[in-house]
Amino acid sequence: MRRPRLPAWLPLDPYLAALLATVGIAALLPARGPAATVAEGASTGAVALLFFLYGARLSTREALEGLRHWRLHLAVLVSTFVLFPLLGLAARVLVPTLLTRPLYDGLLFLCLVPSTIQSSVAFTSIARGNVPAAICAGSFSSLVGLLLTPLLAVVLLDGGAGFSLDALLKIVLQLLLPFLLGQLLRGRINGFLVRRKKVLGYVDRGSILLVVYAAFSAGMVAGIWHRVSPARLGALMLVEAVLLALMLLVTWYGAGRLGFARADRVAIQFAGSKKSLAAGLPMAGVLFGPQAALAVLPLMLFHQTQLMVCAVLARRRAADPPTELPAQAVAEVSPQGQHPAARGR
Repeated sequence: MRRPRLPAWLPLDPYLAALLATVGIAALLPARGPAATVAEGASTGAVALLFFLYGARLSTREALEGLRHWRLHLAVLVSTFVLFPLLGLAARVLVPTLLTRPLYDGLLFLCLVPSTIQSSVAFTSIARGNVPAAICAGSFSSLVGLLLTPLLAVVLLDGGAGFSLDALLKIVLQLLLPFLLGQLLRGRINGFLVRRKKVLGYVDRGSILLVVYAAFSAGMVAGIWHRVSPARLGALMLVEAVLLALMLLVTWYGAGRLGFARADRVAIQFAGSKKSLAAGLPMAGVLFGPQAALAVLPLMLFHQTQLMVCAVLARRRAADPPTELPAQAVAEVSPQGQHPAARGR
């Protein structure tokens, strides 16, 4: 008997389901007292492990080789770290009519998080875009976001992630130092990581689930969920839908006005409109402390929204009539340096 399958346009992320289940466990069985201390320590170690693995996997050489396409990467970085934050700051007018201040802080933090690599590449591939450019753009965004996201957070979030020597030390010890260590050891351990890619994927996701459990446990103990009503959550989802729609429009039509070819426009749209759940969750735990539960809620909701919307959009882009020669044909250049299709012109 075949299992019923969900519609192809509705990509309900199993990982998001696991995250929601973790939130439910934290609501029913929050860590208290000594257990909370253990959970916090384990969460700290998990964040350091995550960023060590990020550093060990990221090929700096391949990322630097992608600098040839610097205009595309600059467009993605501007979308991620300039346009998104500006829209986040503009949303301040929605407080307190639509959003509470803690929910707004989470929304603004979402706007500061780097882009994704995996989903950007996957959707770019489906839409027949420039996949190598999407890989490099996601890598650049991750590298820049490692430093820029915490700095923007402490500057733009008034009191939500206030700057202090302790916060700076946490950023260095839990994020930057493990990442740099992973980069230094990459040549020695990359083979091991490749051979155990599947197992380490579970380690990645399990570590993030632990971070989420610790953050939401602390939020339950502090009673912060009494400040969130269903109406506020509905308003937050509406605001995020508008935010995503604006960024999808700006990245597509803006890239067109800048003269990018269709394949590059696809890469810019999908890399420039995404936000990384994997990078944002641990960063929020470091920056927000006990308030991290509300800070990551907008990011979790945006993650699922971007998957569903971009899955539909990527399939529509794939159905676009071809406007350029396919990549395989471009590679088949005649000895005179002219594509066979162009002979006789």
